[in-house]
Amino acid sequence: MSTATKTNTLKDINSQQTISSLEAALEEKKMLLDEMLLQDKMKTEFLSNISHDLRTPLNVIYSTLQLFNLFLEDSLSNDKRQSCHKYINIMRQNCYRLLRLINNFIDISKIDSGYLKLELKNLDIVNLVKDVTMSVAEYIENKSIKLSFKGSLKEKRIACDPDKIERIILNLLSNAVKFTPQKGTIYVGVKGDKNWIYISVKDTGVGIPAHELETIFERFKQVDKGLTKDYQGSGIGLSLVKSLVELHGGSISLNSKYGFGSEFIIKLPVYTLDDNFVVAEGNRDISSEGRIERINIEFSDIYSK
Repeated sequence: MSTATKTNTLKDINSQQTISSLEAALEEKKMLLDEMLLQDKMKTEFLSNISHDLRTPLNVIYSTLQLFNLFLEDSLSNDKRQSCHKYINIMRQNCYRLLRLINNFIDISKIDSGYLKLELKNLDIVNLVKDVTMSVAEYIENKSIKLSFKGSLKEKRIACDPDKIERIILNLLSNAVKFTPQKGTIYVGVKGDKNWIYISVKDTGVGIPAHELETIFERFKQVDKGLTKDYQGSGIGLSLVKSLVELHGGSISLNSKYGFGSEFIIKLPVYTLDDNFVVAEGNRDISSEGRIERINIEFSDIYSK
């Protein structure tokens, strides 16, 4: 065998060994990826299952509180009644907080597994945002914070899920209240063009430090607790808001300077669906009582003074 032939043979052997090593490494990485995906699926299923298991007894507790509240009106003196109502309100507030946390966990699990679907309906987005904003005006103003709504558009119909839009706005307003001191102002605005709608929630609060801006939408991320004083949260809300906005084909951004307030800007695409493709509203609770209940849940991590 010639020297050239031996050299080529060695090259072939080395190439085969390299290919075999690469294939083995690729197979190992594939196995690791499959294992990670399986673990992630198991965690998502666990989160979903435990959330549902928690919500069922919590609903029973909350319903019992409502009945207990009715019974008190006929059975106690005025002083004892007031004292009982005080503790009932504390229990109710914490039921709301747990419901909010559980609902967020359930929705995150659905988003991760691809099961959270929008119930789209052609609606006037300007009126929808204004309606949600004004529904919490009294609550916010009772905190000695001014609330202002301004829309440069009189009307604009787009395809959206009203429940999810309501939840997005309530979450951002709740977040703004946490960071805005007394005598501050929260501004909500809607503007747009033929392609996009822009919804702005702006406050004159403490703002967010520059080093936290890039991670503010990350799941379980919490800003410096010293900025929110007595208010607490799980760090899920803004991550969920971002996911709900993106499900609509939109995006959300944040402008903030520490000491000068923050502004969240939602960008939603302008389009409408044919009536044949609009999902029915189903069992959506559109009553004032239903709206109040959702407000109480979304604002539940802001303790009343």
